[in-house]
Amino acid sequence: TIMTDPETANRTYIEPLTVESVSAIIRKEKPDALLPTVGGQTALNLAIALDDAGVLEENNVEMIGAKREAIKVAEDRLLFKQAMDEAGFQMPRGGFAKSWAEAEEIVKETDYPAIVRPSFTLGGTGGGVAFNPEEFQEIVRGGLAASPIHEVLIEESILGWKEFELEVMRDLADNVVIICSIENFDPMGVHTGDSITVAPAQTLTDREYQRLRDMAIIIIRKVGVETGGSNIQFAVNPDNGEVRIIEMNPRVSRSSALASKATGFPIAKIAAKLAVGYTLDEIPNDITKKTPASFEPTIDYVVTKIPKWNFEKFRDAEDVLGTQMKSVGEVMA
Repeated sequence: TIMTDPETANRTYIEPLTVESVSAIIRKEKPDALLPTVGGQTALNLAIALDDAGVLEENNVEMIGAKREAIKVAEDRLLFKQAMDEAGFQMPRGGFAKSWAEAEEIVKETDYPAIVRPSFTLGGTGGGVAFNPEEFQEIVRGGLAASPIHEVLIEESILGWKEFELEVMRDLADNVVIICSIENFDPMGVHTGDSITVAPAQTLTDREYQRLRDMAIIIIRKVGVETGGSNIQFAVNPDNGEVRIIEMNPRVSRSSALASKATGFPIAKIAAKLAVGYTLDEIPNDITKKTPASFEPTIDYVVTKIPKWNFEKFRDAEDVLGTQMKSVGEVMA
């Protein structure tokens, strides 16, 4: 990819993304800072592991973009739920389990169908929807194994609710902008990576959009992402407009790439500049050439993303969509 283009970086390493190999690179290159938020889920997990191992402190490397505490709050579902409770926002009812016995107790309250979400995983790996005790046991055991901290969140079902995402950016001066709203054509229960999506959101009233926007700004501040982009997912009840917070990704994500292409706002590039101390009003907008990045993009067209699946190559994979992502790519127009 362009990330490993020798013309792009001063030094490029093709190495496994493990604590051992990255520690060796850090000791050799002695960087001032580490920016994990543009490297996806793998980079976030690796940055936490490097910090746990004392490698960053030992080599005086600062974690920029999102500090360790912010990554932990956004990625650890228990800490995130506590933060949302403090902010006064609702998440689906449920609880956290680190063992099968704990999971059994929680499902007595949530009942079936139950949603199982492992902590610190990518693309919904290890999660699923259980409609009966047999499925629940199978998914929970798989989820506990898939989570690096052996923890799963078990939630009440909100299958059928509308799903929306907001791409949010913040700088060190606490300026916050919403880059793009994204609506999932498929309802809750289908992973957002497997859903047809449209940007900007089409079925939100202005009042509903402003409410989600206000919530997103409070959330990015509450979690403590100091600079850069975050993706925040919401569920909205189509019958009465009730809102539940689903999750937050404190990093450049698959949705960020979609939002960047849809709006022309280069999220990853600007996230890198914000991480080293620029503010949004100091960065020019590449598209308009006249306004700074602190102006929220407005678009007078609709962008649609359709996922691509390769079930013909993976014959053992079940071609039924659920909470685990199965698409291998996407096309956008």
